[in-house]
Order: sequence, then C-alpha cells, then structure tokens
Amino acid sequence: MSIDRAMFAFAGAMVLLSVVLTQFVHPGFMWFTVFIGANLFQSAFTGFCPAAKIFSKLGLPVGCAFK
Repeated sequence: MSIDRAMFAFAGAMVLLSVVLTQFVHPGFMWFTVFIGANLFQSAFTGFCPAAKIFSKLGLPVGCAFK
C-alpha cells in the first residue's frame, strides 16, 4: 500500500469515526469533522500533511500504486 492509498483510507476512516462520535457521543465531535476537512483542504494547496509524514516514517512507499 502506498502513502496515497493509506491517506485515502485514513481520511475516510476518520470522517466516518467523527460522524459516529457526533451522532452517538456528543454533538461537539462535529468539530473533529471540521478539523479533518480543513486539514484535507489545506493539504491540497500546500502539499503538507502530517499523517503522510507519519506514514512515510512507517516505511510506506511514495506514489499512487493502484494495482
């Protein structure tokens, strides 16, 4: 799995988690969803993504290797 695919999976899982937490735990978790969206938006323009740095340190290869 490449960093790009890991990022798609991680972002999707975090969005789903934040929606579940908002629905079943506390409405304040909506801010978690907002944070995730803002991070995705800024990374589209700046190219900086903290999670991608972590995945890189874990040894995932760079690129979008859809196989």
